[in-house]
Amino acid sequence: MNRKASSREEWATQIASLDQQTPARKEPITVGRIVATALALVEAEGFDALTMRRVAAALQTGPASLYAHVRNKAELDDLLIGALSRNVVPPKPDAARWREQVLDVCGQLRDQFLRYPGIARAALSAPPANLDTLRITEGLLAIFLAGGVSPRAAAWTIDAVLLYVSAYTVESSLRGEVDRGEVLERLRMLPASHFPCISAHVDELNSGEGHERFEFAIRSMLVSAG
Repeated sequence: MNRKASSREEWATQIASLDQQTPARKEPITVGRIVATALALVEAEGFDALTMRRVAAALQTGPASLYAHVRNKAELDDLLIGALSRNVVPPKPDAARWREQVLDVCGQLRDQFLRYPGIARAALSAPPANLDTLRITEGLLAIFLAGGVSPRAAAWTIDAVLLYVSAYTVESSLRGEVDRGEVLERLRMLPASHFPCISAHVDELNSGEGHERFEFAIRSMLVSAG
């Protein structure tokens, strides 16, 4: 057999072996991949769509593979809140600006929750057991104390503002885009004889742009703190 024919046969053998090659190994399942996949699912479809089975399907595996890394849905929820909490950066405490700093931290957390519709329900379902979540509490407590707020008032106000952040974002995800014109129309239809205060202040009841009401509520809580 001449060299040219031999080379042709070798080339044909290589081509024939293409279909026999071992398929590429799947990327291993890790906690990080599980969390990232779960967040992508919530961002696309909302928190109600999140189940261990849906996450497993997205990772092209079975639920049993997930349970080897995450015990249950409750632990997954906690991991998700921890992952979002890592994106919140509490500033270095400044006694002269402590109220603005608290508002900033709350705003950061609000924006994280709003990106993933309904995910704040996970924060409401159980006490924080994630170090990244507790880092926010630590940062807020340092800010309050720097502002001269008593430890007890600081602790209680932190609980209140974090609860409000969760409630605000959950409500936002449930309401979706509210037709403010329709709300105004319904309020203006109310008879003043039965609803004199509402009828007189319809515009104020429906006022506020963006997150103005959110900021007002947080600032109101801070006034009582000190």
